[in-house]
Amino acid sequence: MTQAPTPTADTVRRLIRTLLKDDGGGAGHAPGPDVRPVADGAGTGTWWVGDRHVLRLAPDREASLRQRRELRVRDLVRPHVPVSVPVSVSRGEWAPGLSCTLDTRMPGGSAEDHRVSAVGETDLAGLLTGLRAVPARQAETLGVPRAAPRSLEALRGAARAAAEHLAAADEFDPVRLGQLTQPAAVQLGIQPGPAVLTHHSLTGNHLVVSQDGRVRGVLGWGGAVVGDPAEDIAGLAVAVGAPAAVRAATLAGYGARPCLRGLWLARCDTVLHLAEALAGRGTDPMPLLRVRLRRAWEAILLERVTDLRGPEDGA
Repeated sequence: MTQAPTPTADTVRRLIRTLLKDDGGGAGHAPGPDVRPVADGAGTGTWWVGDRHVLRLAPDREASLRQRRELRVRDLVRPHVPVSVPVSVSRGEWAPGLSCTLDTRMPGGSAEDHRVSAVGETDLAGLLTGLRAVPARQAETLGVPRAAPRSLEALRGAARAAAEHLAAADEFDPVRLGQLTQPAAVQLGIQPGPAVLTHHSLTGNHLVVSQDGRVRGVLGWGGAVVGDPAEDIAGLAVAVGAPAAVRAATLAGYGARPCLRGLWLARCDTVLHLAEALAGRGTDPMPLLRVRLRRAWEAILLERVTDLRGPEDGA
């Protein structure tokens, strides 16, 4: 496979002039807007362009396919959700066979840095409600894959082993995982029902939050799948805390079972991710992973619910 060239500020500026040539961005000999990588380090694929746009460069052909699908998914989702979804103002190729998109930049920070307010929780509820309203079959015709629900029993077993390693490093009390018993894991197994379109990566960095705590936009739609809605509840538990995630999901019409399933998916995931980082694997810094674990393990009253029998409500 041909190696993609390493993007530099000069190549990005030339690309921007090409992408914006129809609206005067390449006229004359003007130097063009300021460009800088979003993340430190050479070879970054995401660049700030002035204060209005962000340029995303797909690093390989597989990523190019995902990016092109993401643009279609964003257009499909936009009419259904109350928060902003990025708009591509120009697209093309930055190297042979490698796609790029110049998107509008959303004002605000991430949920990693800004607390979501009570009104922001209603924004998240609207997001979950809107995703459930998107016709799943229509999403699949755009190439969105269908993902099988994860086994909470298997995840519980892996998390228990990881928790022992964390305990040895004084990072986590494995007794806390005892709240998720084997019968409870079975009871919180996926129930029959229609799959829905899920963002599947509702991390704090993908939630654009304003200073007043409103959720103004959602980024990162490249991993969207048709599958288990509890995965998005789990993502929110890690991003904004378990109580806020459950309140948002409840406002969106989800009942106790999907909320508790999402909660335990998040808790097991955060234990596993912290253990992987402790073993020298993974790319996220330990302090961030500790914050995510703390958020997912925040106590909620719903944990006292033990009887989940009866008609499923919203899953």
